[in-house]
Amino acid sequence: MGRQEHATQDSAAQDGAAQTIAATDDAAFRQQLRTWLNDAYAGFVRGWPGGAAPRDLDFRRAWEDALCAAGWSGLGWPRDYGGQGLPLSRQAVFHEEHARCGAPLGVNLIGHGILAPTLLHFGSEAQKRRFLPGILSNREVWCQGYSEPGAGSDLASVRTRAEAVAGGYRVNGHKIWTSFADRAQWCFVLARTDAAAPKHKGLSFLLVDMRSPGVRVEPIRQMTGDAEFCEVFFEDVFVPQDLLLGQENQGWKVAMAAASFERGTYFIPRLVRFGQELDAVRRLALRPDAYGHVPASSAVVRHKWARLAADSHVLALKSQRALEGAMRGDPPGPEGSSTKIHWSEAHQRLLELSMQMLGDAACLADEADAQAAELTHAYLWSRAETILAGTSEIQRNIIAEQMLGLPKA
Repeated sequence: MGRQEHATQDSAAQDGAAQTIAATDDAAFRQQLRTWLNDAYAGFVRGWPGGAAPRDLDFRRAWEDALCAAGWSGLGWPRDYGGQGLPLSRQAVFHEEHARCGAPLGVNLIGHGILAPTLLHFGSEAQKRRFLPGILSNREVWCQGYSEPGAGSDLASVRTRAEAVAGGYRVNGHKIWTSFADRAQWCFVLARTDAAAPKHKGLSFLLVDMRSPGVRVEPIRQMTGDAEFCEVFFEDVFVPQDLLLGQENQGWKVAMAAASFERGTYFIPRLVRFGQELDAVRRLALRPDAYGHVPASSAVVRHKWARLAADSHVLALKSQRALEGAMRGDPPGPEGSSTKIHWSEAHQRLLELSMQMLGDAACLADEADAQAAELTHAYLWSRAETILAGTSEIQRNIIAEQMLGLPKA
């Protein structure tokens, strides 16, 4: 049986699972969901050739397909568009329990977490009817065309041009660090439609078919050995007028709104994973090495672990505060920058400690030592975490200016 056939048959057996969990409170919902996820994910892993492969993109996509087929997509969408209409508190429970059972994040995160709510808020009825079903079923994967070689954290400096032509736009430009672009069917692109306007004012938000003539994708090999980031080149790519989302030259407003839609749930799976890795490091610290030395006997190691345990607790409190603010309808604020810096830098410290505990095993890690291989891969990948979604330097500027009221340099 092929991998896609396996995913389809497995998910078909679970079809409608989301609708069967009708608990009256969040605690009961959590317990029923936990039971279903543990059984469903374990069954999925048993049926996958070679067993669990949470870093394999085919594995991640197939599990994501299974979740969608079982009704676990569109959790907060209106039912009119095929969603579950769940409150944010239950969406948070889902993300937490999904991470806790060991299942990986999906490949279509951009589609589900960013593009779909943006469409619901800004899209025309025709755009909603065209694109939401493909996201709901996971049939169409989306990527995000924001960053450029000269416009990463300074997003308003994008140079990709969208020139108005008969029936739409002609797009030329270069995007980079575009996750899963080699697997995506669609990309939402922030492009400049008015070169004479101030840089925040002349941008538009376009939905681009990645199969269009003139689109070229070049994967970027990372030091992990993976290539999930890509460069995307647009060379005279025609985008029809009806694929403009929102108003022309109002793309900055759409992009900023899109950035806020995952607020309250974005860090939940990452914090669950942080706690799991922290526990793994604790076990490593208590395990004697080849010479009988127990790393935890070192006061330095104990101090580092205690600091990380405190980080984990404080980050959980920050995440809960963000969730409660989102549930009240509070507008997004600069507090998110504080959480992003704290999580990314603490995560790097945690994984550096794991490398210290593993020693030579980190360099030799392979599938025979699954935990060492996983921690080593996470350590290498984490080097990107203080860069992606806004560098730590940019986040500190936001905190300084918007939270502390310091003058701009």
